Amino acid sequence: MKMKSLATLLLIAAPLAAQGPVKWEHDMQSALKRAKAEKKLIFMDLWTEWCPPCQFLQKNVFPSAEGQAALQRMVPFSALVEKKDRTPMPEGMKLAQQFHLEAFPTMVILDANGKEVRRQVGAFRSGADFAAWLAK
Repeated sequence: MKMKSLATLLLIAAPLAAQGPVKWEHDMQSALKRAKAEKKLIFMDLWTEWCPPCQFLQKNVFPSAEGQAALQRMVPFSALVEKKDRTPMPEGMKLAQQFHLEAFPTMVILDANGKEVRRQVGAFRSGADFAAWLAK
């Protein structure tokens, strides 16, 4: 059954991936405005430059064919919380407090009004795992 679901996901993903890389938003107001205009949910990635699992997501999972296809159905929003030297980023820190961040990476699905729908703490191992979580 899982193979059939994966095959279906890949058939859906291929045409979407052909549309090119997704456009990430880098501030909450832009993400909210776009989500309302496009009638989509927001995928918010709360991350730091010093976090190895965060780097893994950005280099391997989000750009994968499955990740890109799944993100086409969302408004992707990247919220940097701290730089490599642990310098806090103002908007990222505000969001970390607002969403009671406890660990990195934390990924949150939001509705177009900014209300939390669900979250994932910790990295996904693959684009397929990530896509399956987004599709829930």
